[in-house]
Amino acid sequence: MRNGSRIFIFVGLCSFSALAYEILLTRIFSISLWYHFAFMMVSIAMLGLGASGTILALFPRLRHPAHLGSYGLGLGATLSASTLIANQIPFDPVALSWSEFQIIYIGLYYMVLTVPFFMTGLIIATALSSLSQDSGLIYGADLLGAGAGSLGVLGGMTLLGPERLIFVLSMVALVACLMLPRRTIRVLALILILLNLGMLILLPEFVQLRMSSYKGLQVALRYPGAERLGTYDSPFSRIDFFRSPSVRFAPGLSLTYFEPLPEQIGFSIDGGEINAITSPRDPASMGFLSYLPAALPYEVGKRDDVLILDPQGGLHVLLAEHYSARSIDKVESTPFLMETIAKELSAFSGEIYSKQTWSGLGRSWLRSRQKQYDLIEISFLRPIPSGSFGISEDYRFTVEAFKTYLQSLKPDGVLSINLFILLPPRTEWRLLATLATAMEGLGLGEAERRIAAIRSWGSLCIIAKRTPWNPEEVEAIRKFSRERKFDLVHCPGVKEEETNIHVRMASNEYFVGFQNLLNPDTRRGFIKSYLFDIEPVHDQNPFFNYYLKLENLRQIYHQMGEKWQFFIEEGYLLPAAFVQVLLLSSFLILLPVLFGKKEVSGGYSTCSLGFARQLKVLSLFACLGIGFMFVEIALIEKMILPLEHPSYAVAAVLTSLLLGSGTGSLLSHWVHHFRSRWVAAVIAGLIVLTSIVLPHFSEVISTYSLALRILFVCFLLFILGLPMGIPFPFALKTLGESHGRLIPWAWAVNGCFSVLAPLLAIMLAMALGFQMVLWAGAGAYLLGFAIFSSPPLRSEERR
Repeated sequence: MRNGSRIFIFVGLCSFSALAYEILLTRIFSISLWYHFAFMMVSIAMLGLGASGTILALFPRLRHPAHLGSYGLGLGATLSASTLIANQIPFDPVALSWSEFQIIYIGLYYMVLTVPFFMTGLIIATALSSLSQDSGLIYGADLLGAGAGSLGVLGGMTLLGPERLIFVLSMVALVACLMLPRRTIRVLALILILLNLGMLILLPEFVQLRMSSYKGLQVALRYPGAERLGTYDSPFSRIDFFRSPSVRFAPGLSLTYFEPLPEQIGFSIDGGEINAITSPRDPASMGFLSYLPAALPYEVGKRDDVLILDPQGGLHVLLAEHYSARSIDKVESTPFLMETIAKELSAFSGEIYSKQTWSGLGRSWLRSRQKQYDLIEISFLRPIPSGSFGISEDYRFTVEAFKTYLQSLKPDGVLSINLFILLPPRTEWRLLATLATAMEGLGLGEAERRIAAIRSWGSLCIIAKRTPWNPEEVEAIRKFSRERKFDLVHCPGVKEEETNIHVRMASNEYFVGFQNLLNPDTRRGFIKSYLFDIEPVHDQNPFFNYYLKLENLRQIYHQMGEKWQFFIEEGYLLPAAFVQVLLLSSFLILLPVLFGKKEVSGGYSTCSLGFARQLKVLSLFACLGIGFMFVEIALIEKMILPLEHPSYAVAAVLTSLLLGSGTGSLLSHWVHHFRSRWVAAVIAGLIVLTSIVLPHFSEVISTYSLALRILFVCFLLFILGLPMGIPFPFALKTLGESHGRLIPWAWAVNGCFSVLAPLLAIMLAMALGFQMVLWAGAGAYLLGFAIFSSPPLRSEERR
């Protein structure tokens, strides 16, 4: 095998391991810590890649191709070692409010988990520096390997838990070392492969994930008599079933009900979100169902055709059966949960998922079926109210989603929404504002006559119709509230003295909030003056659970008991991480400029360029990094809606974009005509065109099966990715012809701006929407084209 082919395979396998490791760590973070800490992995990965370029720029001897084998061994060894070490670091985000050591532990996490990506960066940057004339080939191998890794890791997680799959990825990187000619490297690689096998087979308990002791599962298992019944893993979620005295799931149960609840089995998703499965085997114990706030729509009128979105443990299914619904359709957005309950607890659950059950996003399913219902049930409920929302998109609760729900109701059909009360109110206000906006968008005025709500000691039930509530229905709402001792919050004609009676609050803020938000004349002023951001959300910025207003930070801090942990729980870890990463990236980029010296061998570091050319190199590779990552992040978010699950979107977008870009990079190596500065302008045009056609594309494919939708998305994005793989290797090749020793610095610049881009993209999307993120990505490529079109990156005359 020729040396060039060996390098190609070596780089591809190492990139395979690194990208798969990055995705795997997001799953590990979701399980061991919390979902909203998983996004840190993007920054950790890109920071390691950027730091490698800085080191190679400062120490040119390290970029000799003879070191590739050592770097490969380092990658293979640190993939498993860094995970084992990180698992022993006692970092727990909940403890941030009372332990200063947690800040140190976050830093240790960064340092330990960055090492494998640092080794990967050394491999790629060294290969690009020593073979700059083959940059298209090397970069193509990098992207193709990464694309295969993003797909391969999903297959791996179906066979092994994430903590075990780490050792397999370590062995893949070590197998890559066997491609190299040095005998010593091959022998050491074989030894490390055997060590990984030994850890995987002989010491499985040593690799068990350490889960935060404050996560719901861990808390429930600490109760006397609690027992874990089983753990089930998929590439997208982990399900744990357990029995515990803490499992008593009857949200908002009336204080007038004194009988015991039926038998329940608890379950958690990724150890955090706790819910329960209620056994219907004792019919006499099911009377509690009519004492739940969620029973309101059944008490108001007969509901024959019922749709339950995200039934989870099936409590609302049992409720529909209790009220003798004729047809009960169920759509669950977590397919693995549905499959696991159906397989493991079918008899206990009353076979809730045995028929009329589908998986997917409810709004997409409704559009494909064109069926109308007497009741559509949506649940916001979690058994333990939590403010730990973080930054996450949710297309189920946008204006466009509520329009779909309302249009799928029969003329007298009801939309029912149940949620926990979490003070100060913000979820309920945004929900109400979004629902009222959706109604007005459908031409349904006077929302105050079409919406009603009741409140229990811990939950809120909101019901809405396309037609106004008639007097008989209003009386039924009042009667149900009165008999069950629920507090009436709103119904047509309600007076303030009728509210806040049974479960009294210090201020009657729910009555006031409903009155202001349902009145178009006062809604805008209420939203603008409210402490939190409760603006309606749309598909362009579907961050339903992000409520912070920058101008109110001081007031919010005092309102929440002067605990800064609240800001991390509510998502302000994102801008905090951005500032931190900005400082680190700036340091890594400027280090070679400030301390680089002329090399003895006659080459030049960054100081051999004038300031204008330094700025040009920095701007060009920064634009390419920002442009690629902006497009990638925006497309992942935009694909969640048609593919109905974030994990499917991540897999489809990463695989298709990386494989397409890798193929484009190889084509640019083999076909001279593809190496043109005009490619950047073509990419910008394609991005804008994609942003325009994407909504129509998503709508057209929404009626097809999930497999076909994924195939269509992959094809579209593969085509977009083809030209996106050309500018970076072409720019490196151009730079290498005159200043080859600057390639590591260019790699560092590209990597560091790629660290900043995902965080910046999310913040931009929250303010202006994902379409603007795509346009900003197109703008970055256009700026890169302008830089490329100016005089080439040639060296100054050597003195």
